[in-house]
Amino acid sequence: MKERETVAIILAAGQSTRMNSSFSKVLHKIYGKPMLEYVLDAIKPLGVKKIILITNNKDDIKKNCALSKNMHFIPQKKLLGTAHAVMQTKDTLIKFEGDLLILYGDTPLLKTHTLQRLLEKHKGSLAACTLLTTFLKEPGSYGRIVRDSDDNIKKIIEARDASAYEKTIREINAGVYCFRSKELFKATEEIKPDNKKGEYYLTDTIEILSKKGFGIESLQTDVSEEITGVNSRQDLARAQEFTKNRILDEMMSKGVGIIDPITTHIYNDVEIGQDTIIYPFTVIESNVSIGKKCKIGPFARIRPYTEISDEVEIGNFTEITRSKIGERTRIKHRTFLGDAEIGSEVNIGAGTTTANYDGINFSKTKIGNRSFIGSGTTIIAPAVIGDDVTTGAGSVIARGEKIPHNSTIHGVPAKVYKKTNRRNSHE
Repeated sequence: MKERETVAIILAAGQSTRMNSSFSKVLHKIYGKPMLEYVLDAIKPLGVKKIILITNNKDDIKKNCALSKNMHFIPQKKLLGTAHAVMQTKDTLIKFEGDLLILYGDTPLLKTHTLQRLLEKHKGSLAACTLLTTFLKEPGSYGRIVRDSDDNIKKIIEARDASAYEKTIREINAGVYCFRSKELFKATEEIKPDNKKGEYYLTDTIEILSKKGFGIESLQTDVSEEITGVNSRQDLARAQEFTKNRILDEMMSKGVGIIDPITTHIYNDVEIGQDTIIYPFTVIESNVSIGKKCKIGPFARIRPYTEISDEVEIGNFTEITRSKIGERTRIKHRTFLGDAEIGSEVNIGAGTTTANYDGINFSKTKIGNRSFIGSGTTIIAPAVIGDDVTTGAGSVIARGEKIPHNSTIHGVPAKVYKKTNRRNSHE
């Protein structure tokens, strides 16, 4: 028998009111990536047929997220609650008879494994809905799971509408559901906004389906942080801390040394080789590749689109962006390299700067193998420095210069002083 298809619905219409922000809530970033993209990344491996995003009236989500072909946008023109948001998909899904995975775009810590388990449990049952729950010592503003004496789920009661007894319940609704589509849409027709907010709650469908005799199943996650919803700047900071620790744990498990996890920040989409050591107060942003046996930091910032080969040393107060660094090169202190291609076994002296931006365009600098760049050298891009070149301290290499191999140069502007057969030994 063919397995029922699944469509994912992501509720992403939040206006960032509590964040006091001008752009959509799901676009706030955690380590270089919008919250919504974390949710999308968790869903994509599940092989869902279609992803529907319920958005507000802004168009900033389309402009600022990495989107895929099977993604569809439906605006919720009036924000009348979560059930109202889901009801906006009814015309699109009128002929669909599979399952609907519904979740929020502001839950960036959800893992694919958890969603997969939820889908498997739902598809292996006769339930009209299977929902994700967890237990919290302090349930706070989360909706409570109300069960009968036989442990069957009867309803979800929102905290603001709960009685004193219901508020003592520690099992909470995580806000992730898998519904049979036909049963869900029939249930939404019966929802009334008779609550303190005057909204159409998706959670009301649980009580409606239960009263009709449909089964309601649940899956409990023991990682309560996974279901964290981000509604404020404080929530965002907590999600960032959890994400940071998750990334650092993965790095250390792969053989990367992190001297001080508290002061080290590594973004998503970073690759670091075995036995590389990251020293304190280092920031490594997205789309960075670092080889094996490197030493990075302290107080280093590695920005996007940087590739660092094996056995490279990058020291304190060094910033590198959009650059390639060859193996066994040393960049020990107070340096900026932007749009640069650095060869192997190069020594970059303290205070070196590639002046890569003229106010209009970014230009490239190329430095050949075994060259020795003296302290305080300024290279005005575009410029090419050959192999085995030595620059004197404080030299300024003018825009458009091409320094030949085996040269010694110095001055402002720098001129070739002599030709040598120098081989930088890095001693």
